[in-house]
Amino acid sequence: MVKFIASCGFVGYIPFAPGSWISLLVLILIWFWQPSLPLFLIFILVSFFGGVIIASTAERIWEHDSGKIVIDEFLGMLVALFLLPHKLLFYGLSLILFRFFDIVKPLFIRKLEKLPSGWGVMADDLLAGIYANLVVQILVLILP
Repeated sequence: MVKFIASCGFVGYIPFAPGSWISLLVLILIWFWQPSLPLFLIFILVSFFGGVIIASTAERIWEHDSGKIVIDEFLGMLVALFLLPHKLLFYGLSLILFRFFDIVKPLFIRKLEKLPSGWGVMADDLLAGIYANLVVQILVLILP
């Protein structure tokens, strides 16, 4: 069960860019589901704290921050999409920016990755999602 959840239904086993695939799937899920604010917040909180536990356990099975563990990208993309207007432009930008911040790891993201166990796995993607969301929220204010 840990492998299934950590890999988000075995998406983490996709040999090429599993983090990008799960990010795209989260975008599609949120695009069509459009959860209410309270439900979206609960979803994020459960994903974070549950993800810490699952990622910690999965690391004992695989390795630290294994590419098969994509529950962190699941969380990060949720955060990147949080409170965005339901427009394809903003959703697409959030996906691109989240993947950029997650891969490049600027502005303290890399430091969070060094936290112990599942905390490091989840925290860096949480911050990458926050950064992506902030940039897109600024663009929402600027663009017509």
